Amino acid sequence: MAELERVTVSRRQGRPLTREEAEQQLRDEGLVGEAWQNGPDYNYIAHEHPYTKVLYCVVGSITFHVRDGSGVVHDIELQPGDRVELGSGISHSASVGPNGVICVEGAREVS
Repeated sequence: MAELERVTVSRRQGRPLTREEAEQQLRDEGLVGEAWQNGPDYNYIAHEHPYTKVLYCVVGSITFHVRDGSGVVHDIELQPGDRVELGSGISHSASVGPNGVICVEGAREVS
């Protein structure tokens, strides 16, 4: 479960953030937000980053797949307005939803 303890999900209530608002949120935290997108049903193989990934879903949906210490895979589905933080070194894969996705992502360096 230690891996999951370094994953934080925030669900936005009400209107989702626009791309510009998500970029501003990240700037307010001292991060540079970069938007990216994928078409429907795109899949990312398992990988990890040497930084904490801070990501807003702004359009569509994406599901992150994170394996806990006992090998159980946990699915974290993001809809527009949702945010996830994946701690550095956490192995994860991802699946884009049936309508594609646009995300804004920033990197928080490990100190």
